[in-house]
Amino acid sequence: MSERSGTGASPADGGARPIRVLVADDQTVVREGIVMLLGLLPGIEVVGAAADGEEAVRLVERHAPDVVLMDLRMPRCDGVEATRRIRAAHPGTEVVILTTYADDDSLFPALQAGARGYLTKDAGGEEIARAIADVRSGAAGLSPQVQRRLLERLSATPPGPAELPDGLTAREAEVLALIADGLSNAEIAQQLFVSPATVKTHINNLFAKTAVRDRAQAVAYAFRHGIRRNS
Repeated sequence: MSERSGTGASPADGGARPIRVLVADDQTVVREGIVMLLGLLPGIEVVGAAADGEEAVRLVERHAPDVVLMDLRMPRCDGVEATRRIRAAHPGTEVVILTTYADDDSLFPALQAGARGYLTKDAGGEEIARAIADVRSGAAGLSPQVQRRLLERLSATPPGPAELPDGLTAREAEVLALIADGLSNAEIAQQLFVSPATVKTHINNLFAKTAVRDRAQAVAYAFRHGIRRNS
């Protein structure tokens, strides 16, 4: 999609320069909806819209926005790679991820690539505006759900990769520990803020690695190897 000059509302205080925002999302309806929403928010000016990461990088070069509101799953160049390239070449441009996904495999690579904000697409206009303002001022713009996940990861002390048997990853060991605690796939998904399909993938992988055939064997394996939840 070609660039789209916005006419965002003037700042609430009537004097400060509006925050210049670029939107990147491969779904036309979503992208145009976000542009329309941002155009109604005070203190924000939409300076462009991109249909993929490649176009986002190009439009950042052209418009030098203050903030990019970035989707993750896009063709040609995904949001993580686009974020990495933008932050390396344009350190004055902050990135807020706006995505459907809040699982670790999406969240942590995006933050490591340089994103300062992370929201899911159920966020309202006020939350999006607050995240944009926060990252522009040097703070982090994270949804409550993402903040909880980060705190859980910081407070957890899973064994390091060298301590895990049969090549299990830390996430697979975490899922195995939850199975040993008697949680269902749906309960595990809720606990880890991931989809049930993601949980099923982790279970299939850990079953294959450990050669267990069912959940009962998985529980026995977990206790035999001392894999349990951190309280």
